[in-house]
Amino acid sequence: MSVTTDKWIDSHSDQLIEALRECVMIKSVRDDSTAKAGAPFGEGAAKCLESTLSHARSLGFDVKNLDGYCGCIDFGEGEEQLGILAHLDVVPEGEGWQYPPYAGEIHFGKLYGRGTMDDKGPAFAALYGLAAVKASGLKTRRRVRIILGCDEECGMECLNHYAKVEKQPDLSFSPDAEYPLVNSEKLIYNSSYKREYASAVKVKAGTVSNAVPGSAYVFVPVSRDDVEKAISSIGDSPFKYEVSEETGGCSIKVTGVAAHASTPEYGKNAFLAAVELMDKLPLAAEDKLSVHGLSEILSFDCHGESFGIDSRDESGRLTTNVGVVEWDETGIKRLTMDIRAPISADGELITAKLAEGFKKAGLEEIEHGWSEGYYVSPESELVSKLIGVYNKRFNKDAKPMAIGGGTYARHLKNAVAFGMERPGEPVSIHMANECIRLDHLIEDAKVMADAIIALACEE
Repeated sequence: MSVTTDKWIDSHSDQLIEALRECVMIKSVRDDSTAKAGAPFGEGAAKCLESTLSHARSLGFDVKNLDGYCGCIDFGEGEEQLGILAHLDVVPEGEGWQYPPYAGEIHFGKLYGRGTMDDKGPAFAALYGLAAVKASGLKTRRRVRIILGCDEECGMECLNHYAKVEKQPDLSFSPDAEYPLVNSEKLIYNSSYKREYASAVKVKAGTVSNAVPGSAYVFVPVSRDDVEKAISSIGDSPFKYEVSEETGGCSIKVTGVAAHASTPEYGKNAFLAAVELMDKLPLAAEDKLSVHGLSEILSFDCHGESFGIDSRDESGRLTTNVGVVEWDETGIKRLTMDIRAPISADGELITAKLAEGFKKAGLEEIEHGWSEGYYVSPESELVSKLIGVYNKRFNKDAKPMAIGGGTYARHLKNAVAFGMERPGEPVSIHMANECIRLDHLIEDAKVMADAIIALACEE
């Protein structure tokens, strides 16, 4: 920790808060309807980027706008470069806000607004941390570059463009996750399947592939007695079944427990329960083939055992999740799989095993793809110094984390995620009433200064 940088941040805390407020007041949701040259993600994102670069320029930094895709804030000297990767785009505001999502209002020591935690707050904490280092007069051994992306939430086109026009930093961290530090992320695999045929069954489950569906809605062309008998035969179950008679059959709502796809073991997948139930019903031959096949290959496992893809390494164990199912009179229109696999896993092997398994239920692949994971050794300079910064600042003895989720860090080489969600603190990103505590924002800026000194300044 540096007394000098801490004092500078404390003396400029009001300026930091006001700068973040102004940024939050710019709605930077991707808007393709206003996209144009220099504003590839719409006018809001472009305005937010230019405003932030202008503020950095007023702090004495060299800045660069990379065609509206992203921006750079540069400082220092040295042959190598330290990157700090943040983003200015935000998800749509949604409903249920107590305070306006783009007003930058402060209540009870918290700044409310979309992006305060994800990721405008961290971006400005990094900017003011760098400004504190600049004001301290410390000499650098590595150049420092803050990279501000504008499309993290919708497809990462910002970093694809960056890779085309700029050289990647030698080492980087992204304050777009959680403390203490994420040094390992799994391979993220996504695929979808279909089976076209005349079906008497209808199923609707899930809204996004990266979440365990907590409910499933089913129509089956059988009597209520048949459904009730099937439910009774299941015995004790963590799922709830609500049955109602309709013309030509029954509707069933199956309720489980929603969870993130990276931790499916914490959820109860309502679609899998629906398949288990339907497999006990007297369905027509083609529907029976689909249901029984899915029951065999999916079961209730969440590690890919039935597909023969279960594996683990230092990054963790493989997990599987059926996230979205759309099934109507034309058959199974879409069934999605979200797999978080160890970094040593083979994406092509997963593709082949899934295709082989779903073939048993008559399904064929629509599409597939994956994002490679990463692992940075705890003994590396990047990880050891950042975890040291965290432990010293917060008086902890924390260790790096391996997660199944994906962060912005995976899109740069030799990068990790460092902050800014705190362990045990309520999470508000992507939710109504997203907010950041002002004392945390100021402390985060100090952490960012500590990290820059540890990784970029002369020893």
